[in-house]
Amino acid sequence: MNTLKFKSNINCTGCLSKVTPFLEKEESIEKWEVDLENPNKLLTIEGSRVSEEKVISILSKVGFDAQPIR
Repeated sequence: MNTLKFKSNINCTGCLSKVTPFLEKEESIEKWEVDLENPNKLLTIEGSRVSEEKVISILSKVGFDAQPIR
């Protein structure tokens, strides 16, 4: 399983409500969470086939940014 981490601009529960249906619908994502207390609004994605490009594309469609943290 891959674990990907991103700096995001998902900064409130309203933002979470917007991204949740899109992240839940993506079959390659098995688990995800956003640490709203972290200054980088750390988005952690887990999945065996998930890619950084896919996550960035999903969030972009909903109006959010994600920058991979390596």
